[in-house]
Amino acid sequence: MTQVGERTVVVTGGTFGIGQAITLLLAERGWRVAACGLDAPQPGSMAENGSAATRRLLEDKALSADLYECDVSRSADVQRFVSAVMAKNGRIDALVNNAAIHPRGDILSTTEEMFDKVIDVNLKGMFLVTKAIVPSMIAAGGGVIVNVGSGSAWGKADLLSYCASKGGVHGFTMALAYDLLQHHIRVNCLVPGGTVTGMTTGAHQSPGFAQAAAKTVTGRHNQPEDMARACAFLLSDDAEQIHGAFLDVGGFAMQGGPIPAKRG
Repeated sequence: MTQVGERTVVVTGGTFGIGQAITLLLAERGWRVAACGLDAPQPGSMAENGSAATRRLLEDKALSADLYECDVSRSADVQRFVSAVMAKNGRIDALVNNAAIHPRGDILSTTEEMFDKVIDVNLKGMFLVTKAIVPSMIAAGGGVIVNVGSGSAWGKADLLSYCASKGGVHGFTMALAYDLLQHHIRVNCLVPGGTVTGMTTGAHQSPGFAQAAAKTVTGRHNQPEDMARACAFLLSDDAEQIHGAFLDVGGFAMQGGPIPAKRG
């Protein structure tokens, strides 16, 4: 069995928010990490210059990871990125599909251009990266894929395009699970609850965001590190019998629904 220190994992959107936390934790646990992201601000997020920030955090922890600039919605970018990772490491054992954008908007305010962009990044990007990497996993005899979904896949107000894209991610995950079963490639979906990241900066100070935190088992919102630990588990040999599963890390906020009023 290949030891963790000999395994290479690709993390898309791996230089900010949840992806950055995943990059740091997997590097800490001995994975050879190849993370990609975009430094320019993206729709629906205040995060920017993620590569430099991630590099500083890695250095502070005496960790290493390879960081790349890659627009996952562009096939040429994806091919260059995956080729560079393969040239350096010779194999890709695991993939975390995390890259996403999160613009707000309902059916009336969402433009066709923005809808297309969200689908291109959040869903098509997942398709392009997975398609580029799966052949190497098949050749190696197996692998692990974790797709990052969202509770928004079941619908939320004022997030039309994001909800549509994440609903597609959930369906994409199950289709992959069926298709890749015979190749010994495990496929699962990590479903974050409300998580404090660049996507939610400002929003987490709102009364609604605070009320949602009260619905969780811990009484707090997720931090990116909560997602990173769950992702690391799904990638590990401890999860070798878990395939086609959705791991909801939201403290029961989404599954549990609103807290019922106390009866006097």
